[in-house]
Amino acid sequence: MAPNPDGRKWAVALTVIIPTFIEVMDTSVVNVSLPHIQGSLNAGVDEVTWVLTSYLVSNAVIIPMTGWLASIFGRRNYLLFSIVVFTLSSVLCGAAPSLKVLVMARVLQGLGGGGLQPLSQAILLETFPVREHGVAMAVFGMGVVFAPILGPVLGGFITDNWSWRWVFYINVPMGFLAVFLAVLTIQDPPYIRARTVRIDHWGLALLTVGLGCLQVVLDKGEREGWFESHFIVTLTGIAVVALTAFVLVELRVAHPVVNLRVFKDSTFAAGNVTMFTGYFCLFGSIVLLPLYLQNLMGYTALWAGLVLGPGGLASLMIMPVAGMLMKRGVRPNRLLAVGLVLAAVALTLMSRFNLQADFFSAAWPRIVQALGMGLFFVPLSAATYVNIPREQMGNATGIFNLLRNLGGSFGVAFSTTVLSQRSQWHQNMLVDRLTPFDKPFQMAVDKMLTLTGGDPSSFHDRTVALAGVYRETLRQAAMMAFNDTFWLFAWFTAALVPLTFVMRGPQKSPGAVMGH
Repeated sequence: MAPNPDGRKWAVALTVIIPTFIEVMDTSVVNVSLPHIQGSLNAGVDEVTWVLTSYLVSNAVIIPMTGWLASIFGRRNYLLFSIVVFTLSSVLCGAAPSLKVLVMARVLQGLGGGGLQPLSQAILLETFPVREHGVAMAVFGMGVVFAPILGPVLGGFITDNWSWRWVFYINVPMGFLAVFLAVLTIQDPPYIRARTVRIDHWGLALLTVGLGCLQVVLDKGEREGWFESHFIVTLTGIAVVALTAFVLVELRVAHPVVNLRVFKDSTFAAGNVTMFTGYFCLFGSIVLLPLYLQNLMGYTALWAGLVLGPGGLASLMIMPVAGMLMKRGVRPNRLLAVGLVLAAVALTLMSRFNLQADFFSAAWPRIVQALGMGLFFVPLSAATYVNIPREQMGNATGIFNLLRNLGGSFGVAFSTTVLSQRSQWHQNMLVDRLTPFDKPFQMAVDKMLTLTGGDPSSFHDRTVALAGVYRETLRQAAMMAFNDTFWLFAWFTAALVPLTFVMRGPQKSPGAVMGH
């Protein structure tokens, strides 16, 4: 497909980024509304979390199938179908009279929205010439990186001022606008036409079961106690068997639902490993920072959002810069290495937080991390596909976006689990020191008596003082657990830097990597 004139090129970019933005935002916008949904629909705490899980499961299942579905129905038709399903299911979500209806509507919403990310990325990569792929990925990145940050803030504002139902209704006008623009601007390239192909039934079934079970395990594991739960153990076993069988089937069938042969290209393989691990660290740390600020530092949700806000703005500012630098000839892997180093430095700074940290001390590492992630996402997205032929672009973007989403899910699960375990470990270590023979402990009790105005000879006042010291011990244990988790994420991020040297320029014969 020949590069479009500038006006049409940017019209296509606007068209695909609108539905992508609202779809990605819907992964986080509902989080803050769960207590309101729970009360409105008379649901339990564990029941209402299926509003999130059902969307994530259906989203994860559909993303890797996107290239295959586009090859069957045509990319333009499938894009329009996805936007319409997402928009109409948003109406159904907002009007849901019961939790069961809401969960079913969220499944439909995830199925409709799952294809939007890889479709948008594939369309942008083909619409913009190769030398402007950095610019195209900057546009795409501004949507998929900023949307999860904006989601909780917007969701909280809408829920507090209107109703949780409007969290879904706001998708409707944007969805209709996206359909209108898509009809006007999106065209299928010559090699993609609606056609009949042999359906890979086994691959389709194994992918659906495997990814569905895996996403439920990641979302519910911490709440269920991980492998202490028979439910989690069973789903984990099913996921491992199904996904292993899926890989074996897909490498043997003539028309796979997901063509895994693209991993023969070392640049594409390295890019996917880097994306998975990068989002593993990004989403894990994004979950931790608000918890740290609100639970230990006493920040309100608004002030915690203000700490994260400058980071979102920093990402928006640096992404276009990264795109322009690549357009001017700066190699993507060099920008990527700089981005990873910045992200690792930021996480190292977070691992040194203490309970006396001021607002700037909390916000500054987040800004550095956001700058790093801006230099991470844009060059990585452009460099990963450099050897992928256009006929496989939809398949490749589906795999890439699936691993990005799974990286985030794994990161959240990992961060909450490590935080819980390390808190318990540090608590046990500190409590061992709380004895009447420990001088610092005696000084802490005396200080607490002074602060509370207690009488040292009063049993009640000493009990109150001891309780105060114990609460402070728990805070200190939690602080050290947060620091440990940030420290692990810093090392995981730094370990990705050597992979950037594997990501080289285009090969002379890109089609060769496919192994047809």
